[in-house]
Amino acid sequence: MMQREIFSESIGLNILPFQGKVEFYPDLFSPTESILYLELLKNDISWKQEPIKIMGKEIMQPRLTAWYGDPGKSYRYSGIKMNPLSWNSFLLEIKERIENRAGVQFNSVLLNFYRTGQDSMGWHRDNEKELGPEPIIGSISFGATRTFQFRPYKEKKPRLDIPLGSGSGLVMRGETNHFWEHRIPKSPKLLTPRINLTFRRII
Repeated sequence: MMQREIFSESIGLNILPFQGKVEFYPDLFSPTESILYLELLKNDISWKQEPIKIMGKEIMQPRLTAWYGDPGKSYRYSGIKMNPLSWNSFLLEIKERIENRAGVQFNSVLLNFYRTGQDSMGWHRDNEKELGPEPIIGSISFGATRTFQFRPYKEKKPRLDIPLGSGSGLVMRGETNHFWEHRIPKSPKLLTPRINLTFRRII
């Protein structure tokens, strides 16, 4: 049976057992802030659903996405090229909070809107060349709690399950995306939305 570990109260410590570093901040935003930002993100972001290529097949992404950032900071993944929309005031506020934890300035953000538990993201690594050899990624979640899973890229076990609640944050750095992959699996019974922001540095 695949080993599972659940983390719920680690604060700023590395939750990976080897070859990488992921810092978990369960209360990066207060409940009041989280409700406010979720509504702003739902209503004031230019969401779209695009086709992606997986193993040579084109399918519609099982979620809505948006890409914001500094001018010229485009991003490519799974056959998609995303050109940045201009920052708005509340994205800059959110960015500043995670930058204080990550210790870097981010120049772009990928937003994912999981409308219900039927929306998901498959196993992947954030290792595109635009992110550099050891990318630092700051991830923030608002809305429904969803399970975020890590597993070693080659061995596929042990698997780590992290419940990401509203207002929580993660910082991935170092060798994490060389040796670990991650996903958001479906939660079929969940009817409420979650929005995730992954801040990045495009080089």
